[in-house]
Amino acid sequence: MNQKLTQAIALEVQLFHSIEQKENFLFLLGALLAKVISLQKAAEVMQLEPAEFLKILDLMGIEFSYLSEEDVALEKNW
Repeated sequence: MNQKLTQAIALEVQLFHSIEQKENFLFLLGALLAKVISLQKAAEVMQLEPAEFLKILDLMGIEFSYLSEEDVALEKNW
């Protein structure tokens, strides 16, 4: 993603005060959803508790789970 596009998207994120915080959040969100980093690490970088980070994702309508699709299917059958 180019820097201008990242900045434009970051400006729309109303949860953080500075553009740097917004850009960091977007980067961490991508890394988290790609399972490159843990929720704990993403929250730590943003200086949040993991529950707070999850609440932000929920408010944004982003579903996050450590479970794979197969794990979710197994849980539904329990």
